[in-house]
Amino acid sequence: MSERKGGASGPKSGGKGGKPEAAKGASAKASAPVKGAGGKPAAAKAEPKGSEQRAAEQKAAEQKVAEPKASEPKAAAAAPEGPGGAPAVKKAFKRTLIGRVKSDKMDKTVVVEVVRSKMDPVYKKYVRVRKSYQAHDEENAYKVGDRVEIIEHRPISRFKRWKVINLVERAVQE
Repeated sequence: MSERKGGASGPKSGGKGGKPEAAKGASAKASAPVKGAGGKPAAAKAEPKGSEQRAAEQKAAEQKVAEPKASEPKAAAAAPEGPGGAPAVKKAFKRTLIGRVKSDKMDKTVVVEVVRSKMDPVYKKYVRVRKSYQAHDEENAYKVGDRVEIIEHRPISRFKRWKVINLVERAVQE
């Protein structure tokens, strides 16, 4: 058996076979105290205040000055209150479109065709653009040819994301 000077040389022993001291990681250094001459823990060196430390202290002081007082939060003071003292729920803006009912064959659903004018990017002329939307009609009240107003709604089915809210003009009966 050949013995080496310095004892065992495994990766944990710190010998030649393991990782270099710098590559072991900060966790190993933080947990083990650094030993100086004579096997006693080395005293921490007092470093003079550098420009980095002064800058960090100034930043901390500026942040304390800039922070609002915790006693009166801005959001709670400015928010309007709803019924019962609870904060009012802010409603999202929902689009409304006006179009003509194209089909009423489905139950509680109408297909509304919305026609709008869009400028052609090449010829600079206005062109009619048609788009169909499936809208929810709870009472099956709207018939083909009616002009209706639809509003955005949460998804009701696979294609229905609109709801009929108003009858603008009734279709001409022949």
